[in-house]
Amino acid sequence: MELLKQRIREVGTVLSNEVIKLDAILNHAVDPALTTAMGREFTRLFREDNVTKILTIESSGIPIAFAAAQDLNVPMVFARRKKSLNSDTSETYSERVPSFTKGYVTDIMVSREFLTAEDRILVIDDFIANGDAARGLIRIIRRSGAHLVGVGIAVEKSFQAGGRTIRESGVRVESLAKITSLAPGRIEFE
Repeated sequence: MELLKQRIREVGTVLSNEVIKLDAILNHAVDPALTTAMGREFTRLFREDNVTKILTIESSGIPIAFAAAQDLNVPMVFARRKKSLNSDTSETYSERVPSFTKGYVTDIMVSREFLTAEDRILVIDDFIANGDAARGLIRIIRRSGAHLVGVGIAVEKSFQAGGRTIRESGVRVESLAKITSLAPGRIEFE
């Protein structure tokens, strides 16, 4: 998606050979026009898959997932990272997932009432590096009995194994921008 690549070139800050900061468009602030365009692109890519629900993980995936859900006219659900006071963990699917960027392991959870065996789920997230968050969501979907139609990623760091290993497991992964290198301080795209 050329618009996304253009915006990454404009606002992206390379912090290391493995980390890019995109706070101005994905992780702290939201660019509504870009987010809407990403949602439309995911709709174009998955329109024929009869998606009934979109699943993401809080928090940075929510705007993109919402844009796609609105365009597809389906509900969106997000996996919570923290247990709230009104959460009944016996009524949730949960997984432990490490975060590459944050550097810690967290529990994610989705209420069982929001995933059914009749659902056709599209996972959407902002980034994929090692793929741990996506794999956690995939395990939750499989335990729920729902059908996974694919994974949509805004930015894939294809020099890390996440997208590749999930594809190798037989899951369709569509990324809107694939970064092949951040070294030496330059953003290179596929």
